[in-house]
Amino acid sequence: MSKTAAVIKGDGVGPELVDAMLKVAEAAGTDIEFIMCEAGAGWWEKNGGNSLIPNETWEILDSSDACFKGPTTTPGGIGSPRSVAVSIRRKYDLYANVRPIKTFPNSNAPLGYVDMVCVREGTEGLYIGEEIQLTDDVSIAIRKITRTASSKIAKYAFEEAKRRGYDTVVPIHKSNILKLTCGSFLEEVEKAGWNYPDIEIWPYHIDNIAQQLIKNPQIFNKKVLLSTNLFMDVISEECSALVGSIGLIYSANIGDSFAMFEPAHGSAPKYAGQDKVNPVATVLAGAWMLDYLGEKEKSKAIFKAAERVISEGKYVTYDLGGSAKLSQMAGEIAKYTAEILK
Repeated sequence: MSKTAAVIKGDGVGPELVDAMLKVAEAAGTDIEFIMCEAGAGWWEKNGGNSLIPNETWEILDSSDACFKGPTTTPGGIGSPRSVAVSIRRKYDLYANVRPIKTFPNSNAPLGYVDMVCVREGTEGLYIGEEIQLTDDVSIAIRKITRTASSKIAKYAFEEAKRRGYDTVVPIHKSNILKLTCGSFLEEVEKAGWNYPDIEIWPYHIDNIAQQLIKNPQIFNKKVLLSTNLFMDVISEECSALVGSIGLIYSANIGDSFAMFEPAHGSAPKYAGQDKVNPVATVLAGAWMLDYLGEKEKSKAIFKAAERVISEGKYVTYDLGGSAKLSQMAGEIAKYTAEILK
């Protein structure tokens, strides 16, 4: 029986990017059944309610083996629903948000070649969205850090380092100020490290690593960068700039029995329908989902094809210095994917 994946096309440039991903997956000959479903600001603006995800989509997610989420827009302001990604992460305990950061051949690397992985705890911290208005003047936000979640994400980070042959986990914190929350997180990382004697631990304060990633990013090559939810949200965005375009950064949200795959960038509504933006992050997030669902050779072929297209530089989008349309670049990746798998 084939595996099933729920597919959320999303908002802004999401639908055209997801169509490109599906085209490449089809060229790879995937046997996965893709089930389309709705979620995001566009759906919510038409239907209202307290969630960006309709009940029908939750039912599809419950019965699927994985989820692919295109970029979605999250409304801001008091009383608006929490994001699609945060909602799905929390419901299915997708505690590990993972972003590989690696320079592609023949692409603009503003500060030199980099090769690292960002691992972010995905279920708690400030993203629980619990805020309290104490007075007309004072509002506070709760930063929830548990030893349970910290231990799980720490173990995942060490396992990720082991899988990749990396020698170091870099926990990013501010325990000199946030003594309880960051302090307990750092203690759990150190505890987890006892079971991985061959992997070093390099603790960094959040402000210091933000500087070091600009000053000397290569010291973090072949390292796993690990942090709590908001800190790593910011740091992984900074790391994304090191490869020259957020349009190249694919990501996964992984739990013990379910996973959601997505490009790391947003919905870019100003480019919607222009066939303009870089499809690589979306295509490679889809390739990663194929790997997760057991189609490892097809996944590898897509990665090889994308690297070839970027390396050749003939059919690349504006952010990579080219003039190709989204559909043209995706078409080339699809063509090479099929050739590799012949």
